[in-house]
Amino acid sequence: MSVRVDVWTDINCPFCYLGKRRFEQALDEFPQRNDVTVVHRSFELDPNLAPDVSGSVAEHIAEKYGIPVDQARANERGIAAQAAEVGLAYLTDGRDFGSSFDMHRLLHHALAEKKQEDLLDALYAANFAENEALFGDRERLLDVAVRAGLDEDDARRVLDDPDAFADAVRRDEQEAAALGATGVPFFVFGGKYAVSGAQPAETFARALQLAWGDQLVPVGVEAADTCGPDGCEVPGTTD
Repeated sequence: MSVRVDVWTDINCPFCYLGKRRFEQALDEFPQRNDVTVVHRSFELDPNLAPDVSGSVAEHIAEKYGIPVDQARANERGIAAQAAEVGLAYLTDGRDFGSSFDMHRLLHHALAEKKQEDLLDALYAANFAENEALFGDRERLLDVAVRAGLDEDDARRVLDDPDAFADAVRRDEQEAAALGATGVPFFVFGGKYAVSGAQPAETFARALQLAWGDQLVPVGVEAADTCGPDGCEVPGTTD
């Protein structure tokens, strides 16, 4: 017996970064972890962004929510505290945001090369833990892909061809919409159980257990942090 877990995420999404780690904590303790296959699926928080668009995360949050930039930076510190609790580095200042479409195309290429997990981890680290800007810089993206183990020439060919894996990205996004996903991270266990948001590891553990047992049903009573088309939920912490 085996279980497949499909995970819709976006590299712009801090709660996807946190949710991945919390899910991994549950998976590490799951007795049948070697029989669980994880597939990462595409979900763009803003599919209308042009490839060369990039900007300050703090300023973007401030504009989206109509709050002072200082408050946006305080919210970032709140997310950083959550990240620290699960052993993740998180830069609270200087990060950028932008179109993730090419990153998702590369992730589909990496899936075919059995390097998807490595590339996603490298993209998250580049976005949330490294000082150098990530978005709107193709050479920077290629560098991250190579560090994740992808062949540079192959990765460059994918980026040079705007149609490469584009349909795969769009199919992922259409399937997420059909399942009712309005934000990410969004997990589907065995095609039966849905978990939305960066839930505690205990919730993911319960979903794994249930998946070893018919309809798509929500797992977990309380809502958890997600990012959606209107942005990431602003944490309650303001200082």
